[in-house]
Formats: sequence, structure tokens, C-alpha cells
Amino acid sequence: MNFKKISFSALPILVLALGSCSNDDNAAAEESFNYTVPTTYTFERNAVTTVDYSGQSSRLLMLDEMGKYFSTAATNGTVADDAVLSEMYLNTNNRYTGAGLNTSGKQLKDKTASSKDYFSLYLGGGSIAEQVSVRDLFETQFDNADAASQGKTATAGVAGVYLDGTSKRLFAANGLEPQQVLLKGMMGACFMDQIANNYLSLNKLDESTNKADNTAKILVAGKSYTTMEHTWDEAYGYIYGSDDLKVTPNVFKHWSTYINQVNADTDFNTIKADIEMAFRKGRAAIVANDYAVRDAQIDIIKAKLAMVSAVRAVYYLQEGKGKLATDNGAKAFHALSEGYGFIIALRYTNKPGTNSPYFTKIEVDAMLSSMVSGTNGLWAIDTLGAKLDAISSQIATKFSFTVVQAATVN
Repeated sequence: MNFKKISFSALPILVLALGSCSNDDNAAAEESFNYTVPTTYTFERNAVTTVDYSGQSSRLLMLDEMGKYFSTAATNGTVADDAVLSEMYLNTNNRYTGAGLNTSGKQLKDKTASSKDYFSLYLGGGSIAEQVSVRDLFETQFDNADAASQGKTATAGVAGVYLDGTSKRLFAANGLEPQQVLLKGMMGACFMDQIANNYLSLNKLDESTNKADNTAKILVAGKSYTTMEHTWDEAYGYIYGSDDLKVTPNVFKHWSTYINQVNADTDFNTIKADIEMAFRKGRAAIVANDYAVRDAQIDIIKAKLAMVSAVRAVYYLQEGKGKLATDNGAKAFHALSEGYGFIIALRYTNKPGTNSPYFTKIEVDAMLSSMVSGTNGLWAIDTLGAKLDAISSQIATKFSFTVVQAATVN
């Protein structure tokens, strides 16, 4: 067997000297590990990087462009063509401007609600019907944006545009902002689902010969990494794959942005370091074949990322509630739409030790329905505040923080 040289191109901050044990009726065996965890997510073999998450970076950038398409239509008074948005979702007809996106062979639609744990039928996961309904939800936002961009002013029951400070935004007839439902909802239904329920799934990491190949350091043909190493990197890429740390100020996108925002609050100010360390530690453990430590890091990432979604959901619900009296509630709807999207994301969390979400689909659907129930949805501001408080309390209680703690996050 040809074992490849392994190195970490960063100064180590932690040396692990760990034992993992397994017992049976006859004997107990113990294996010791001694390896370093690098200070940055940098891993090499024979002086060649073993890290690759280009596909994830492409999808993050695709969602970014889709979001900008909504904004441009609202700002310029042009139509947000639902056909164009559908083609962007499917990556057909060269609708992207970013280098290499149109020819990347990647798309967002086929990765929406498609994880191994929740949506793989042979594992007893979610049904095809749910997968279809989730994708339909996002495609409905394309229709809503198209309708809102036809030149009308948004009012109760009427899709249109309104001015939020200096920003023009598109709103559906029920008050929801299609752009934010798509952006935050896709962070859950695509990116969270892929991270927590696919690439960090033991069903995925250890499937077929993956563990045996990783242990023997059998590399993917033509690549510098094992399948398991690459699978872990793909999870990492869905959080950090479109960040740019080479510019000042640094650029953060999607989950990385909100991890930073939650971390800025003193009540949650270890969350960023915890997630970053867990990714580096887990990746180092994979190289060293220390699967017990790898699995412990999976639990940390799943729990902490779910917390980010929960905190941001409550934050936006409370921010929106505070603005309900402004312009007949119109200035509240942007924040409430972000909260709505983060509630969608709660369906795709994975509670360690259960392989189930913190909130079931039924519970999430009930929260979402409560927000927009009634003839005019969010425009029914007289009764909306109590609903927002009830949902906020439900989420905060599940995650063992207070509504006040979440509402004060910047």
C-alpha cells in the first residue's frame, strides 16, 4: 500500500493525544492518536492542497446572484422575470455573470432538500412529495417577485414595491419579501441540509468503502484527497466557500455572515470559534483516522449551526415586531421575511444524537402559517405582534436562550 505523506501547512495550536476504545465479550482494544490541528483550514499531502469545495463555492455565488437579480429589478423598476429566475435556479441558458458559473455543471435546484439523511428514500428519509413541495416553494417566490415588479405599490393584498428607507423592495400580496424567503430559506433547504444531513452524515462519510479507503489513504483518482476528506471539505465549503479574507474589510456571505453576527453578541460569542475549530479538528481527525473525535466535531457543528438559525429567526421576528407601527407595518416586512426564511431553515437542522431536526416539518409549517394567516398575511398588524412573540418564545425555549438575548444580537 502506498501511504502518502501528510502535512498541515499552518502552525499547530493543538496536539491531540487521544485514545479511542471499543469493547467486545473477549477483549478491549485501544488505539492512540497523536496529531496537530492547524490554525487555519489548510491541509496538504506531498505539498499539494487536499482541500476542494469549488462546487459549494459555485452554488453560494449562484444564490448571491439570484438575490441581486431581485434587488436590481426593484431598484431599476424592471421586471423580475420568473422565467429567468427559474433558469438561474436550474442553471440553464447562461443566466449567470460570475466566472465559470454557467459552465460549472452545478445548480441549486438539484441540491435543494436532497440530503442523504432526510431525503434519501432508501434510508427511509423524507418523501419525494416533500422535496417537490420545497422546491415549489422557492419557485413560487419567482412568481411573486414577477408579480411585485409590475409597477404597483405594495399594499394589503397587492403585490408591489415600497421604499424601505432608501431601498426599494419587492413584496408579495401577503407582505412577504420573495428575495428574503429565497435567500434565507435556501440557506436552510439547500446549504444547511447539505451540511448537516448530507456531508456530515455518517451515512455519507462512511458509506461503501469510504472509511476503508480513508484509513488506507487511497486517494480519489487524479486527486490529492480521499473521498472522506473531500466530503468533509464540501460541508465546510457551504459555510465559507464564498468568503474573501484577502480584501479589507473581509467579505462574508450567507451562513458565514450570520455566524459572525450572532458571535458579536456577548451571549453567543464563542459560536464562531467553536464552529471553525470543530471543522479544523474534525478534518485533522479524518487524516489521522480518529473517527471518534471526528464524530464529536460533527455534533458540535450541527448544534452550533442550528443555534445560529434559531437566534437569527428570533432576532428578525422581534425586529419586525418593533417596526409594526411604522408605515402601517411596511417597514417591518423586510425583517419579518428574513425571520420567515430562518424558520424554514430550522426544518433542516439536525439535533445531535437524534438524526432529527430540532423542529419537525409540521412544527415549522405551523409557525410559518401562523405568521401569514388571515386574508392579508403580514398586513394584519393588529394581531401579528402576539403571533411573533409566541413563535419567538417557542424557538428560544427549544434552544435554551431567552427572547431578549436573541433580540439584542446586532
